[in-house]
Amino acid sequence: MDAACGDGCHAIAAAQRGARVVAIDIDANRLKTAEKAAQKARVSVEWIHADLTRDPIPNGPFDLVMVFYYLDRQRLPDLLGAVKPGGHLLLETFLEQQRELGWGPTCDEHLLQPGELWHMARPFEIILAREVLEILDGRSRVVGSLLAQRSME
Repeated sequence: MDAACGDGCHAIAAAQRGARVVAIDIDANRLKTAEKAAQKARVSVEWIHADLTRDPIPNGPFDLVMVFYYLDRQRLPDLLGAVKPGGHLLLETFLEQQRELGWGPTCDEHLLQPGELWHMARPFEIILAREVLEILDGRSRVVGSLLAQRSME
């Protein structure tokens, strides 16, 4: 599942690698763009128009839940719950230091505090985690990322 999938680049990449993908976003126009891109790539993705702040999470559980540049602390337990035992969570979003770069979210509720992501993913086992200033597509960003696995229990 790709939560808050936007233009669908991660969902499409997963589908190109053989995954059955469910992708959710609140923006119907971005979903239309994503659907066209998936058709062009000749992959199948189930696109769902939904508001993650209030609508139910699609039926899972999922082998992988991907969340990129979306932070909703209230719904994170639901997203974690959508990961099947032994499955993975892949999450990346902005840290509060992003404000200093003059673009991206500015509200505390949409920015991670340093070290916060590790605590949010508990009790999952952290496989890889980082907090970094990086340059991507010629633009600097300050992000926290993690890959975590849900226990088999």
